[in-house]
Amino acid sequence: MKGEVNIPISVEWSKEEVIDVVNFFEAIDQAYGKGVEKDVLETLYGRYKKIVPSKAEEKQAFKEYEKQSGQSPYHVVKKAKEIDEAIVKM
Repeated sequence: MKGEVNIPISVEWSKEEVIDVVNFFEAIDQAYGKGVEKDVLETLYGRYKKIVPSKAEEKQAFKEYEKQSGQSPYHVVKKAKEIDEAIVKM
């Protein structure tokens, strides 16, 4: 990750949920580096959606993350849904 990026998390989440959200954003970071396995990313995103079911909250978190890191979680997830390759790389 570029510098210090504050991953959007909530104090209301359990320790496990925080870890899952951090893992999801780390996978986004990996997609911009060496690439991330599509099925791993999709699993992490599925877990993220269980923790953050609100589309508005997700949009806000993605925007905040992109502003800080220059990396777009939205575009990574979108690409994962569109490609047939095993690795998602931005």
